[in-house]
Amino acid sequence: MSDGTHLTTWVTRETKERFAAVARHQGLSDSALLKRLVELTLQTASAGEVVTLAAERTPRDSRLSVRIRPDDQLLLRERAAARGMAAATYVSVLIRAHLRGLAPLPKAEWLTLEKIVSELSRLGRNINQIARAANRGERVTGLGQDDFLPFLKICVALRDHTKGLLQANLKSWQQGYEDHK
Repeated sequence: MSDGTHLTTWVTRETKERFAAVARHQGLSDSALLKRLVELTLQTASAGEVVTLAAERTPRDSRLSVRIRPDDQLLLRERAAARGMAAATYVSVLIRAHLRGLAPLPKAEWLTLEKIVSELSRLGRNINQIARAANRGERVTGLGQDDFLPFLKICVALRDHTKGLLQANLKSWQQGYEDHK
């Protein structure tokens, strides 16, 4: 037997369904995804850091001044604006991502992806209701190819939107790099 313990929390039914959809998408159980998230959180904030931050905050150590060339500052402002961030916030996210090996995703993009997952979950529930009715032997009338075309359109639109979002995310992190080598 392991020396593990149990971690639980209460969330809304909608949050649970959305979380389960994300877990399924990653090929994980809800528990496995939650465990990964807890471990990732603990990796990014060690206990020493948490104690240090809570016990002693030195404003001088929390700030860093950096001088950059005017052309780099222009690129910095453009990239930050493209992500809807202040330049200082963008630099902070970049540094954190570099030091911790993270792939940052701004809040607006994260919310868009959450919305996509929610839409796909809703679509999946609708299809599941049709499948359950058919499996119970109920007569599923009026369902033909034309009835599934709206579902297909939604899936294609979500796929294309997600693909565009991910390409824009990648491009925004690389923009200007090749031009200024």
